[in-house]
Amino acid sequence: MSHPESSTGSPRGAAAKKSHPQFEETAAPFQAKLSPAEQRERAREWLQQVLSAMGIPAAVRVAGEVIEIEASSLTPVQKQVLLSKVPPGPVPKETKVDEERTPVVLDALQYLANTLLNLNQPEDQQQPYILDLDGYRERRLQELKALVATAVEKVRASGREYEFPEHLSAADRRQIHTLLKDPAYADLETFSRGKEPDRRLVIRRAPRRGK
Repeated sequence: MSHPESSTGSPRGAAAKKSHPQFEETAAPFQAKLSPAEQRERAREWLQQVLSAMGIPAAVRVAGEVIEIEASSLTPVQKQVLLSKVPPGPVPKETKVDEERTPVVLDALQYLANTLLNLNQPEDQQQPYILDLDGYRERRLQELKALVATAVEKVRASGREYEFPEHLSAADRRQIHTLLKDPAYADLETFSRGKEPDRRLVIRRAPRRGK
């Protein structure tokens, strides 16, 4: 059994709306119920507006359940900014850039989309929004599956819990929660420990039923 982390309803989302009145219309509750396809189209329009405000007038399209920034509409510098694994500006000497870090700006946009677009929405209207660029999410999914396979092997072999590295983003932790919902992992459970920015994901054996 897993306990996914919520990406909606954050106080920071309300603060963001207050600080950016240009997004108020987008974040306001709807009177009519929208279909998932209509909600993704709404997210596409929102993302295109935000990118334009950032000085990145990129083309955005809906690809299945994903809101995709079209790489062909970006300059190399714009693409680098969106996929950078370190925050903009000077980088502290102790900061490590490695393959397990995730794009700071792309993940921040995804967080904002899930926060603002679900703000004040009824529970049955809230949707998870996935923002992607140049196939990054699929590549990251394969990396996470490899991490999960290693962690599961260690937990089953030792019987001890396994704590993932601290640099997993909230989006990565939610993805791992989802992966561990597979019936093949029914003997395991996941939970998060600690608070941001030091929140960790843990896998352990699930308690046996009846005990």
